[in-house]
Amino acid sequence: MTAALRAPLDAFLAQLRVERRLSPHTLAAYRRDLDVLLTHAEAQRLRSWREFGSEALRSVIAAEHRRGLSAKSLQRLLSTCRGFFRSQLRDGAILVDPGAGLRAPKAPRKLPQVLDPDEMTQLVELSGDAPLELRDRALLELFYSSGLRLSELCGLRWRDLDLADAVARVRGKGDKVRVVPVGSHARTALEAWGAVGGRAPEAPVFAGRGGAPISARAVQQRVKLAAQRQGIFKRVHPHLLRHSCASHVLESSGDLRGVQELLGHADIATTQIYTHLDFQHLARVYDAAHPRARRKPA
Repeated sequence: MTAALRAPLDAFLAQLRVERRLSPHTLAAYRRDLDVLLTHAEAQRLRSWREFGSEALRSVIAAEHRRGLSAKSLQRLLSTCRGFFRSQLRDGAILVDPGAGLRAPKAPRKLPQVLDPDEMTQLVELSGDAPLELRDRALLELFYSSGLRLSELCGLRWRDLDLADAVARVRGKGDKVRVVPVGSHARTALEAWGAVGGRAPEAPVFAGRGGAPISARAVQQRVKLAAQRQGIFKRVHPHLLRHSCASHVLESSGDLRGVQELLGHADIATTQIYTHLDFQHLARVYDAAHPRARRKPA
């Protein structure tokens, strides 16, 4: 019974790995969700996925909700299950999609935190000419300048940079390549770092021990250390630099599509979170400046 249920799940994961080229981290998240689905199917003593109906899937979501799973995690679980059942329907393994019309509870959307432009300037302008200081300054400047993901920064090689034209080719989610601009300060910092660390085309721009690409954990530690050193008393992490870049570009330009292309978002709905941040900034300016918004003194 278990083998008959497990085999289609493994085939679906293999399909995701080959066709969508998902990262090991994302595939592991899919597997955890599918293991939850399998556990519930086994508890109902099902022999095949044809016996799994919409009520059964609804009970899975309800049971995990009672177990304390957050709304966001429930949304991801349901999305994974839907993807699996859609693939089964396409292959003719099931006759009805149990996920059709089923909705997970809405999750309140948390706005990402950002540093303001002055704080960002304070963070990236590290002093010192030692190799490690040059590397960290180049790392921070490029991170903020180009709105990179952590994995994109770690995987960047010198062949991907064209400092003469001030652009970088980065490989993002789904193995998609996009070209992003490199700001003048980032270009200067990268040139200074390259003069010391070398610029062999196949070499990582930011190398760790043994010449391998710097690890995500090492970048997290260096960003945190830089914030402490520069006197920024906030929780500063790599993704905060990406959020700050997107927010500041949108605030200055109002070009949501441009920010979407910069960040490599497949869906513009993901980028729209930054319009809320921009509105918050506008609201603060309005409250401080508009004569009819200021409160009368008591």
